[in-house]
Amino acid sequence: MNHYLITILLLGCSNVFMTFAWYGHLRNLSHRAWIIAALVSWGIALFEYLLQVPANRIGNQVMNVGQLKILQEVITLSVFVPFSILYLKEKLTLDYLWAGCCLLGAVFFLFRAKLFGA
Repeated sequence: MNHYLITILLLGCSNVFMTFAWYGHLRNLSHRAWIIAALVSWGIALFEYLLQVPANRIGNQVMNVGQLKILQEVITLSVFVPFSILYLKEKLTLDYLWAGCCLLGAVFFLFRAKLFGA
């Protein structure tokens, strides 16, 4: 399978765990002590790292670190926006659109050499 595709799939799955680890406790554990939320989040984050570390190693074979980081941020926003709207019941605002446009600009500048041979 293509290194780009494997990296994207692993980072996507990693981001689901990351998002639940970082923000899921706001809905599920808000009534508990913060230390409980932190311990639960660390447990969830373990699964994130079990996917994220191999994703970065595989991705680094075909991308540089800057490209990997921007790819990670695009995937993060792609996972976070639906999570915040559907799970946390946050209101969708145009700020998500503007943030996405900024990330698309970052993707363009970091990947343009691969895309256009510049």
